[in-house]
Amino acid sequence: MKVVIPGGGGHLGRLVARDLLASGHEVVVLSRKAGEPAIGRVVPWDGCSLGPWADELEGAELVLNLAGRSVNCRYSAANLKAMMDSRVESTRAVGRAISRAADPPKVWMQMSTATIYAHRFDAPNDEATGIIGGNEPDVPSYWEYSIRIARNWEAEQDHAATPSTRKVALRTSLVMSAEPGGALDVLLMLTDVGLGGPAAGGSQYVSWIHEHDFLQAIKFLLDRPDLNGAVNVCAPNPIPQREFMAALRQARGVRVGLPATRWMLKAGAWALRTDTELILKSRRVVPRRLLDAGFMFAFPTWAAAAEDLLSKRRKPVERAMGIEPT
Repeated sequence: MKVVIPGGGGHLGRLVARDLLASGHEVVVLSRKAGEPAIGRVVPWDGCSLGPWADELEGAELVLNLAGRSVNCRYSAANLKAMMDSRVESTRAVGRAISRAADPPKVWMQMSTATIYAHRFDAPNDEATGIIGGNEPDVPSYWEYSIRIARNWEAEQDHAATPSTRKVALRTSLVMSAEPGGALDVLLMLTDVGLGGPAAGGSQYVSWIHEHDFLQAIKFLLDRPDLNGAVNVCAPNPIPQREFMAALRQARGVRVGLPATRWMLKAGAWALRTDTELILKSRRVVPRRLLDAGFMFAFPTWAAAAEDLLSKRRKPVERAMGIEPT
């Protein structure tokens, strides 16, 4: 089958493209960056207007739109605007291309985010009963903009006139991957220098998904014509941040993880050119629709997922040292 991946030159795009190519599928990556290290056949696009790239959608089985400016940045007004514009405009462009296609794609999966749900501790957010964020009284006011981005992102796909194409919004949590360049790299860097402890008490929940389950969920949703709309793509067992980091330290073999206060997190986020929302927001999200549809997670718990991911990261190093991994 033919799969088109707008924004497929990034970390997640490379994971998906490599997996699909290994299964013998044709992969076309739409990229705004010349020379981006994409996997598959690369076609240029600007992420906002129609062009020759739109012809690539003809006869495709799947369009998987991953385009959008990274959220791992300082939340300045300019960066927040770029995050909003890159998501909404690219989604609008994909929708317009599908609507004009003579042989439109069968399925349009649109990346979204588990951040759309409210910061909460009391109960998990699923697709049916979850609380959409933006009105929480006890969080920084600028967190609302992240919710607005997610809502506008999904609304753009929902409003697109694509009657022959099934639409799925992937409300995705942190995808934990053994491949360098993802969130696991940052967490391991902190762990290795002794800073992988509780952040501001560590009671905030972390929602995550192992790369294997992320890739399998995409294939599962592709084969289920009864599933459309918003789907939470995350492991079924979110855990408090202090437990999440303790399991990562154990898998890494690091005994000490110093705690960090809020002011320490602000200073660290400034130094790393990121924002504390990514650490402090409680994302307690569960994949109710996937579970109800019969999806089986290979890694439903973080401790087992962390062990597997770190084992995969060790193997290339062991081979380079002449040690055959067991």
